[in-house]
Amino acid sequence: MKHHQTRILITGGAGFLGSHLCDRLVREGHEVLCLDNFFTGTKNNIRHLMKAPNFELIRHDLAHPAFLEVDEIYNLACPASPIHYQYNPVKTIKTNVMGAIHMLGLAKRVQAKILQASTSEIYGNPTLHPQPEAYWGNVNTIGIRSCYDEGKRCAETLFFDYHRQNRVNIRVIRIFNTYGPRMHPNDGRVVSNFIVQALADQDITVYGDGSQTRSFCYVDDMIDGMVRMMNGPDTFVGPVNLGNPGEFTILELAQMIIRLTKSNSRIKFEPLPQDDPLQRRPDISLAREKLAWEPMVELEQGLKQTIQYFRGLQDP
Repeated sequence: MKHHQTRILITGGAGFLGSHLCDRLVREGHEVLCLDNFFTGTKNNIRHLMKAPNFELIRHDLAHPAFLEVDEIYNLACPASPIHYQYNPVKTIKTNVMGAIHMLGLAKRVQAKILQASTSEIYGNPTLHPQPEAYWGNVNTIGIRSCYDEGKRCAETLFFDYHRQNRVNIRVIRIFNTYGPRMHPNDGRVVSNFIVQALADQDITVYGDGSQTRSFCYVDDMIDGMVRMMNGPDTFVGPVNLGNPGEFTILELAQMIIRLTKSNSRIKFEPLPQDDPLQRRPDISLAREKLAWEPMVELEQGLKQTIQYFRGLQDP
């Protein structure tokens, strides 16, 4: 047995999910190394942790190798919203693919457990609904979202090859839409978009007729699923879907946010963008069975917390 605190590296640790994961692991008393290049992450997300003796921040870009001594690695580094990952698609692929190679190489060298934050986007525009882990997906290799979708798919391939070839102790989770405090206000995602528009009493933009569905998982539920997967048996490497199977139309979401913000916003309809999936809902029966995990936070409750966070950003 190891007689020291678990040393945990979180790549993308200053991002939306990463910072919440840092919070949880610092609170549990682990030694947490947060690595970020601040492309979409921000120091504000982790400023409150800087004084903690068991927290350390490393500014680093995963396109280059990192040499550290750690017991566990959560690989979360990657811009995850279409606006950010399409801004520099080549960089997005490098972060996904080179980042995976460098972190898997590190895990192999120091014999660390490593968890990959993969994504529901690997299913592309699914022809199967809801999506089970055995579904291989329906992905465009040459579209504007491909840098992210294919980058994440390639990262999963690398994880399984390192596992089979080098016996690296891996975990792969596929994250479905997650929301909550510290979401990027202008990342172009539907929850943050709608809240920002509603708080400013601007028209809320709904694409298509608003009948396309999404399922939204509150950040605390997602972090709980991640930690359970990392701490689960070595025999269960995944991939495993983590998300909230509750399905809402985009129109329902817009109406709920207008109600909760008491906004005067009106809903405005625009044409659907390219490759935007019409349905996205996780099948989480595997996570229920193997991790005894399922989301607990209702959409309305989670949105209230998120709205409160966004209101705080506006106040000087």
